[in-house]
Amino acid sequence: MIVLQSKTFGVLRPVRSAAMQATALFSSPLYSFCFHARGFRLYRPFGTVPPPPLRSWRRRFSVSSSSSGDRVVSRPPSELRKKPIGGSSGVGDEKLRALRELFTRPDVGIDAYIIPSQDAHQSEFIAECFERRAFITGFTGSAGTAVVTKEKAALWTDGRYFLQAEQQLNHSWVLMRSGNHGVPTTSEWLNDVLAPGCKIGIDPFLFSSTAAKELKEEIAKKDHQVVFLYDINLVDEIWGESRPKPPSNPTRVHDVEYAGVDALSKLSFLRSELMESGCTAITISMLDEVAWLLNMRGSDVPHSPVFYAYLLVELSSAKLFIDNSKITKEVKDHLSKSGVDLRPYGAILPEIERLAGNGSKLWLDPSSINAAIVSIFEAACDKHNKMTRKGEKTRDGSSTNSQDVYNNESCGVYKVSPVTIAKAIKNRAEIEGMQNAHLRDAAALAEFWAWMEEEISKKMPLTEVEIADKLLDFRKKQSGFLDTSFDTISGYGANGAIIHYKPTSENCSVVDDKNLFLLDSGGQYVDGTTDITRTVHFGEPSARQKECFTRVLQGHIAVDQAIFPEGTPGFVLDVFARSSLWKIGLDYRHGTGHGVGAALNVHEGPQSISFRYGNTTALQKGMIVSNEPGYYEDNSFGIRIENLLIVKEVDLPNYFGGFEYYGFEKLTFVPIQAKLLDLSLLSHGEINWLNDYHEQVWQKVSPLLNGRSQEWLWNNTRPLLQN
Repeated sequence: MIVLQSKTFGVLRPVRSAAMQATALFSSPLYSFCFHARGFRLYRPFGTVPPPPLRSWRRRFSVSSSSSGDRVVSRPPSELRKKPIGGSSGVGDEKLRALRELFTRPDVGIDAYIIPSQDAHQSEFIAECFERRAFITGFTGSAGTAVVTKEKAALWTDGRYFLQAEQQLNHSWVLMRSGNHGVPTTSEWLNDVLAPGCKIGIDPFLFSSTAAKELKEEIAKKDHQVVFLYDINLVDEIWGESRPKPPSNPTRVHDVEYAGVDALSKLSFLRSELMESGCTAITISMLDEVAWLLNMRGSDVPHSPVFYAYLLVELSSAKLFIDNSKITKEVKDHLSKSGVDLRPYGAILPEIERLAGNGSKLWLDPSSINAAIVSIFEAACDKHNKMTRKGEKTRDGSSTNSQDVYNNESCGVYKVSPVTIAKAIKNRAEIEGMQNAHLRDAAALAEFWAWMEEEISKKMPLTEVEIADKLLDFRKKQSGFLDTSFDTISGYGANGAIIHYKPTSENCSVVDDKNLFLLDSGGQYVDGTTDITRTVHFGEPSARQKECFTRVLQGHIAVDQAIFPEGTPGFVLDVFARSSLWKIGLDYRHGTGHGVGAALNVHEGPQSISFRYGNTTALQKGMIVSNEPGYYEDNSFGIRIENLLIVKEVDLPNYFGGFEYYGFEKLTFVPIQAKLLDLSLLSHGEINWLNDYHEQVWQKVSPLLNGRSQEWLWNNTRPLLQN
């Protein structure tokens, strides 16, 4: 499955163009639990000192009262291919009208409102009740930012979703194709369409601290102000009683057999990082980091085994902020043994205030901690510093009238969470779990493809949705299967060119043998997470399709065979995947590879392989990345070939500069359709690669199969003959 960039490093903006910077800041996904600060003013200009934080808090968690150029005005409702969230697109204008009416309310008072895709934890995939941007726009893609002024409405999204957004938005919205030449960023657009001195409202829980600060700096060029609406989300006001209820699913313990390291040891590691950095506490807000650190899993977010929670770790204690209804007795005992106390989810804010009041040195990752928490923390720090300047007692009981206390460093340390890299580098148990899960997944896919070929040969009418459902049935038969790792992308013909296409039963295509069929899918298993894409043709592919497919495979092989010195960031490898396509003037609008969690999120950072060279994270031993070059011909077909790879050390005759050198080991073992190849384009080395790969597929997967599926695997792993 494709992702443009790691969420952990979502603040690293692409350098290719100003438009790509909008994607990096605002194109991540949907929302999470947010809180009201009871008694807070509903807004304040960003950067000014907020009112003193109060003692009483409550969660904002209940459900309450055809294109031309780069800017595209989307199609009318009659042409929509998918039903937008919240009803027909004809209601879209009414939603915008209701939203704009809120702008003039005395407790709001804004001229524009930004609706990002994040939740309070900067998650890519989110619970349905936080899909605010999807609700207000009708666009259901995972990445995008909506901006509404009193007169205009625009949506920014990246190249994966151009076609989908054009189909789903109505005429009230202008589609901004992020990354295309001449397309402004959200900030540039606001500066252009608003008169100087306007107020732009945001929900500070839905912006990372870094994103909010960069927004403030950009719009200040036209004397605009960012207004933090702490106590109200304007989309929630419109959504009202029809808004889905928040998730309340129980959590579970992730066995150390699969985790490799117990939670107590992970917390000890984290505390050693704190002491080394001179910190006394750290707040972890990324959901997969909380789950990994505590060896817990959940199901609050579709396809992702995570749960909504914050984790606060101090040198001698740890607190998990989570709804108590999600804690089973087994989980409670597990946490107790790990020295973790339970607190209500909404208690995180007063706890942050307490730490600031005690003068604690708190580690915060500005790329993931939301702006509301950081703002409240900094206000409490400022209050604490002013009190100590007046001679009040400090945390150690002493008193001082000296200016020294106030002049010391801020009580916050802002840098990337140490959990980010630790989680990305898989240990032996995690790698073994991923390997085992991928073999069972490969067996399920072999059974599926054997079934599908037979059905197509019998001219059975199969829709894209029926195919996705049948694949799920085969995966369910495998031991340890829990869920899909994302919505299956089952795209036939022109639908395959919609990079993150999701078919619906109301509107999908019948698959036959006349065009290409692209299937991007994955599974969540108790011991691992899979993600694989295969493109096939059940009839006779055209010469054009064969050439494009072959060049995509050449890019896939080039990445797979890459050898590189330690310290190499993933963007260096991206050109390998595109070079063969570039030779005939083709390309694709997504990254080549994303990180993958071990029995966790199918997309994880910080590593990636992408043309967005702002991410300088080095690929390290034990990291897992996808390898998925593609090509998409609008309104015709799509091609993608995806395997998962583990970064490993390679044994070479030389080690120039004393560096280790790395390469990749395959996790995915499913045949690549030979029928789609133009053998005249392939070198002997590339043919040997494919033959070797298919030999490995047969050796590893055939023992898990029998009958028809084993015969299918044999037929599809036969070696290619060379001239």
